Amino acid sequence: MTAVPAHEPQGNHQSKKAAASGWIGSALEYYDFFIYATASALIFPQIFFPKGNATTAIVASLATYGVGYVARPIGAFVLGHLGDTHGRKKVLLACMFLMGFSTIGVGLLPTYDQVGLLAPVLLVLMRLVQGFAVAGEISGASSMILEHAPFGRRGFYSSFTLQGVQAGQILAAAVFLPLAHYMPAEQFNVWGWRIPFLLSVVVIFAGWVIRRKVDETPAFTDEGQRTARSTSPVIDAFKYSTPNILRVICMALMNVIPVVATIFGAAYAVQPAYGIGFAKDVYLWIPVVGNIVAVLVIPYVGNLSDKIGRKPPMIVGSLLSGLLAFAYLYAISIHNVPVAFVMSILMWGIVYQGYNAVFPSFYPELFPTRTRVSAMAIAQNIGTAITAMLPALFTAVAPPGATNIWLTVGALAFAVTIIASLAAFSARETYRVHMDELGKPDAHPVDKTEYDAARAAAFAH
Repeated sequence: MTAVPAHEPQGNHQSKKAAASGWIGSALEYYDFFIYATASALIFPQIFFPKGNATTAIVASLATYGVGYVARPIGAFVLGHLGDTHGRKKVLLACMFLMGFSTIGVGLLPTYDQVGLLAPVLLVLMRLVQGFAVAGEISGASSMILEHAPFGRRGFYSSFTLQGVQAGQILAAAVFLPLAHYMPAEQFNVWGWRIPFLLSVVVIFAGWVIRRKVDETPAFTDEGQRTARSTSPVIDAFKYSTPNILRVICMALMNVIPVVATIFGAAYAVQPAYGIGFAKDVYLWIPVVGNIVAVLVIPYVGNLSDKIGRKPPMIVGSLLSGLLAFAYLYAISIHNVPVAFVMSILMWGIVYQGYNAVFPSFYPELFPTRTRVSAMAIAQNIGTAITAMLPALFTAVAPPGATNIWLTVGALAFAVTIIASLAAFSARETYRVHMDELGKPDAHPVDKTEYDAARAAAFAH
């Protein structure tokens, strides 16, 4: 049995530095991504699309949210290739600048009343750039942290990528909350909504300061020294890792839960056409509270996956969060704010983290170093692109005025979570596989005694 080093591949200081960089960078970049998501549900139907048909405006606005996910597979091919050929650090910097400038662009756009159909066209263009940019963020940050993490603690350290993403969502909603609550509705609709987008200039500067200080991972450097690449990492990924790419695509369909919670749920709760009538500022607290709980839960679940494996929390989290989608949507349908809060915390803040906290380590562990960013980025973004079309689909099959909207949408969401859990079940376990063996089909877990000793040594530092 191959001996397992206590640290892999660098000391604990580098592991913490990489985790902190991934956390902060993901939080800043996903702040940009999710302020658009919030605005597409709350304000864009009224200002970027023709007036007169409320259902059409809601569907069109939510579709522009989905357009960003359509661009993500394209960005995954380009940025994944960059991450595997030029380094994890460079791809993360590229993602940050593209995201920041496109978000500022949204804040400067004219409305439909000012320029007509050019307004939604420009909105779609900015969203395409956003989607392209975010495609490399999670795969790049997860690979960066994973390759710096000590053996036996990859799940814990990698979970900070998604903790940062959840923190970015908190920040996005928190910026909208005081604006929606304190500004007169007319001023908010005219110019107040632009403030969160224009604040991205601060995001760009802060992200650049943080990420330029991060070292490239030894795993990437060593791989470049050992191998002479004759083909694209994208080609190699499909040539050698197609089954795992398909698995990750199916597991990434779990994005249906945040879609239900923050996109369709928001439109269902606050858009006048649905007749529920949640106040915008009240509804915005639901994802904020859910995400605060998620930020607290994520590292514990990541650490749990280092003890019992990646698959159990992913499967249990997927199925239970799918079941809770019924209760969450039903609480909205009966206008019960306290129950909606509780269901949001259970579904999204706690149970969903069984999947959400673990995939940043599980996905990159399924692929070898030379194709890790490409394979994960392509597979994950294809999966999320599919789910991003769901808000418009939900609105189409359960439009305003339809009966049992909560049951129809809940059933579709649960069916998707079943697919994701079956994909996780079919994958091999990776949590005790040595860094050098990750991604190899014939890799075997290390001896339990050696694993426990290495993990104890990692905790000691």
